[in-house]
Amino acid sequence: MAVYGIIIVLAYLLGSIPSGLIVGKVFYGVDIRQHGSGNLGATNTFRTLGFKAGMIVTIADILKGTLATLLPLCFGSEMHPLAAGIFAVVGHMYPIFAGFKGGKAVATSGGILLGAAPLMFIIMLAIFFIFLYITKYVSLASMLAAVAAVIYGFIDGDPPLIIVTSLLALFVIYRHQANIKRIINKTEPKIKWL
Repeated sequence: MAVYGIIIVLAYLLGSIPSGLIVGKVFYGVDIRQHGSGNLGATNTFRTLGFKAGMIVTIADILKGTLATLLPLCFGSEMHPLAAGIFAVVGHMYPIFAGFKGGKAVATSGGILLGAAPLMFIIMLAIFFIFLYITKYVSLASMLAAVAAVIYGFIDGDPPLIIVTSLLALFVIYRHQANIKRIINKTEPKIKWL
Protein backbone atom coordinates (compact mmCIF):
# COMPACT_ATOMS: atom_id res chain seq x y z
CA MET A 1 0.00 0.00 0.00
CA ALA A 2 2.93 2.34 0.68
CA VAL A 3 3.96 1.97 -2.97
CA TYR A 4 0.48 3.10 -4.05
CA GLY A 5 0.92 6.23 -1.96
CA ILE A 6 4.34 6.96 -3.50
CA ILE A 7 2.93 6.51 -7.01
CA ILE A 8 -0.03 8.79 -6.27
CA VAL A 9 2.22 11.54 -4.86
CA LEU A 10 4.72 11.28 -7.73
CA ALA A 11 1.94 11.29 -10.34
CA TYR A 12 0.40 14.38 -8.72
CA LEU A 13 3.79 16.14 -8.60
CA LEU A 14 4.45 15.27 -12.26
CA GLY A 15 1.09 16.74 -13.18
CA SER A 16 1.82 19.81 -11.08
CA ILE A 17 4.81 20.85 -13.20
CA PRO A 18 3.47 24.11 -14.73
CA SER A 19 4.85 23.76 -18.27
CA GLY A 20 3.17 26.93 -19.54
CA LEU A 21 4.47 29.00 -16.64
CA ILE A 22 8.01 27.62 -17.01
CA VAL A 23 8.19 28.11 -20.79
CA GLY A 24 6.67 31.59 -20.52
CA LYS A 25 8.94 32.85 -17.75
CA VAL A 26 12.21 31.17 -18.73
CA PHE A 27 12.14 31.71 -22.49
CA TYR A 28 9.87 34.74 -22.95
CA GLY A 29 9.96 36.58 -19.64
CA VAL A 30 6.15 36.36 -19.58
CA ASP A 31 3.81 35.01 -16.91
CA ILE A 32 0.99 33.63 -19.07
CA ARG A 33 -1.33 33.77 -16.07
CA GLN A 34 -1.40 37.55 -16.62
CA HIS A 35 -2.38 37.27 -20.28
CA GLY A 36 -5.23 35.89 -22.38
CA SER A 37 -7.48 33.60 -20.38
CA GLY A 38 -4.99 33.50 -17.48
CA ASN A 39 -4.92 29.73 -17.84
CA LEU A 40 -1.67 27.74 -17.56
CA GLY A 41 -2.56 25.33 -20.35
CA ALA A 42 -1.42 24.93 -23.93
CA THR A 43 -4.26 26.90 -25.56
CA ASN A 44 -3.45 30.07 -23.65
CA THR A 45 0.24 29.51 -24.39
CA PHE A 46 -0.51 29.30 -28.12
CA ARG A 47 -2.55 32.51 -27.96
CA THR A 48 -0.12 34.39 -25.72
CA LEU A 49 3.33 33.21 -26.86
CA GLY A 50 2.78 31.69 -30.29
CA PHE A 51 3.00 28.35 -32.06
CA LYS A 52 6.46 27.22 -30.93
CA ALA A 53 5.81 27.83 -27.24
CA GLY A 54 2.33 26.33 -27.53
CA MET A 55 3.70 23.13 -29.08
CA ILE A 56 6.38 22.79 -26.40
CA VAL A 57 3.79 23.18 -23.64
CA THR A 58 1.37 20.79 -25.36
CA ILE A 59 4.03 18.08 -25.66
CA ALA A 60 5.22 18.63 -22.08
CA ASP A 61 1.66 18.44 -20.73
CA ILE A 62 0.97 15.26 -22.72
CA LEU A 63 4.18 13.67 -21.42
CA LYS A 64 3.21 14.41 -17.81
CA GLY A 65 0.20 12.13 -18.22
CA THR A 66 2.16 9.49 -20.11
CA LEU A 67 4.96 9.37 -17.54
CA ALA A 68 2.42 9.05 -14.74
CA THR A 69 0.92 5.94 -16.38
CA LEU A 70 4.40 4.37 -16.41
CA LEU A 71 4.96 4.82 -12.66
CA PRO A 72 3.22 1.56 -11.62
CA LEU A 73 5.49 -0.35 -14.02
CA CYS A 74 8.58 1.44 -12.68
CA PHE A 75 7.66 0.48 -9.11
CA GLY A 76 6.55 -3.06 -10.00
CA SER A 77 3.09 -2.19 -8.68
CA GLU A 78 -0.24 -3.75 -9.63
CA MET A 79 -1.83 -0.31 -9.63
CA HIS A 80 -3.63 0.30 -12.93
CA PRO A 81 -1.71 2.79 -15.15
CA LEU A 82 -4.92 4.74 -15.79
CA ALA A 83 -5.44 5.19 -12.05
CA ALA A 84 -1.97 6.69 -11.68
CA GLY A 85 -2.66 8.97 -14.61
CA ILE A 86 -5.74 10.44 -12.96
CA PHE A 87 -3.53 11.94 -10.25
CA ALA A 88 -1.36 13.64 -12.87
CA VAL A 89 -4.49 15.26 -14.27
CA VAL A 90 -5.48 16.45 -10.79
CA GLY A 91 -1.96 17.86 -10.43
CA HIS A 92 -2.27 19.64 -13.77
CA MET A 93 -5.60 21.22 -12.81
CA TYR A 94 -4.54 22.08 -9.24
CA PRO A 95 -0.71 22.31 -9.28
CA ILE A 96 1.05 22.70 -5.97
CA PHE A 97 3.86 24.54 -7.80
CA ALA A 98 1.54 27.25 -9.17
CA GLY A 99 -0.85 28.12 -6.37
CA PHE A 100 -3.28 25.30 -7.25
CA LYS A 101 -4.45 27.16 -10.38
CA GLY A 102 -3.61 25.13 -13.46
CA GLY A 103 -4.82 24.06 -16.86
CA LYS A 104 -7.97 22.42 -18.13
CA ALA A 105 -6.67 18.85 -18.27
CA VAL A 106 -6.98 18.22 -22.01
CA ALA A 107 -3.35 17.54 -23.00
CA THR A 108 -2.49 15.68 -19.79
CA SER A 109 -5.63 13.54 -20.20
CA GLY A 110 -4.46 12.77 -23.72
CA GLY A 111 -1.09 11.80 -22.28
CA ILE A 112 -2.75 9.23 -20.05
CA LEU A 113 -4.38 7.66 -23.10
CA LEU A 114 -1.06 7.74 -24.97
CA GLY A 115 0.56 5.79 -22.13
CA ALA A 116 -2.24 3.31 -21.47
CA ALA A 117 -4.13 3.05 -24.79
CA PRO A 118 -2.04 4.46 -27.67
CA LEU A 119 -4.52 3.54 -30.42
CA MET A 120 -7.27 5.34 -28.53
CA PHE A 121 -5.00 8.39 -28.20
CA ILE A 122 -4.50 8.51 -31.98
CA ILE A 123 -8.25 8.19 -32.60
CA MET A 124 -9.09 10.90 -30.04
CA LEU A 125 -6.44 13.19 -31.53
CA ALA A 126 -8.01 12.74 -34.97
CA ILE A 127 -11.48 13.42 -33.53
CA PHE A 128 -10.18 16.55 -31.79
CA PHE A 129 -8.75 17.94 -35.04
CA ILE A 130 -11.89 17.07 -37.02
CA PHE A 131 -14.07 18.96 -34.53
CA LEU A 132 -11.52 21.80 -34.38
CA TYR A 133 -11.63 22.12 -38.16
CA ILE A 134 -15.44 22.10 -38.20
CA THR A 135 -16.12 24.39 -35.22
CA LYS A 136 -12.89 26.44 -34.95
CA TYR A 137 -13.34 26.28 -31.15
CA VAL A 138 -10.46 24.60 -29.27
CA SER A 139 -12.62 24.32 -26.16
CA LEU A 140 -15.56 22.67 -27.93
CA ALA A 141 -13.28 20.29 -29.85
CA SER A 142 -11.65 19.33 -26.54
CA MET A 143 -14.98 18.59 -24.86
CA LEU A 144 -16.33 16.65 -27.83
CA ALA A 145 -13.15 14.56 -27.99
CA ALA A 146 -13.53 13.85 -24.26
CA VAL A 147 -17.10 12.65 -24.81
CA ALA A 148 -15.90 10.55 -27.76
CA ALA A 149 -13.33 8.95 -25.44
CA VAL A 150 -16.13 7.84 -23.11
CA ILE A 151 -18.04 6.35 -26.05
CA TYR A 152 -14.85 4.58 -27.17
CA GLY A 153 -14.44 3.21 -23.63
CA PHE A 154 -17.96 1.75 -23.67
CA ILE A 155 -17.41 0.25 -27.14
CA ASP A 156 -14.13 -1.27 -25.96
CA GLY A 157 -15.90 -2.64 -22.89
CA ASP A 158 -12.91 -2.28 -20.56
CA PRO A 159 -14.27 -1.22 -17.11
CA PRO A 160 -11.16 0.74 -15.98
CA LEU A 161 -11.11 2.56 -19.32
CA ILE A 162 -14.82 3.41 -19.01
CA ILE A 163 -14.35 4.74 -15.47
CA VAL A 164 -11.24 6.78 -16.25
CA THR A 165 -12.50 8.25 -19.55
CA SER A 166 -15.74 9.21 -17.79
CA LEU A 167 -13.78 10.94 -15.01
CA LEU A 168 -11.52 12.70 -17.51
CA ALA A 169 -14.52 13.88 -19.54
CA LEU A 170 -16.13 15.26 -16.37
CA PHE A 171 -12.88 17.06 -15.48
CA VAL A 172 -12.54 18.54 -18.98
CA ILE A 173 -16.17 19.70 -19.17
CA TYR A 174 -16.10 21.09 -15.62
CA ARG A 175 -12.91 23.05 -16.35
CA HIS A 176 -14.51 24.50 -19.50
CA GLN A 177 -17.61 25.99 -17.84
CA ALA A 178 -16.63 29.55 -18.72
CA ASN A 179 -15.93 28.46 -22.31
CA ILE A 180 -19.37 26.86 -22.55
CA LYS A 181 -20.98 30.15 -21.51
CA ARG A 182 -18.91 32.05 -24.07
CA ILE A 183 -19.83 29.56 -26.81
CA ILE A 184 -23.52 30.01 -25.98
CA ASN A 185 -23.06 33.81 -25.99
CA LYS A 186 -20.97 33.59 -29.20
CA THR A 187 -18.02 35.35 -27.54
CA GLU A 188 -15.63 32.37 -27.43
CA PRO A 189 -12.53 33.07 -29.57
CA LYS A 190 -12.20 30.95 -32.71
CA ILE A 191 -8.91 29.85 -34.17
CA LYS A 192 -7.86 31.13 -37.56
CA TRP A 193 -6.63 28.60 -40.09
CA LEU A 194 -3.72 29.76 -42.20
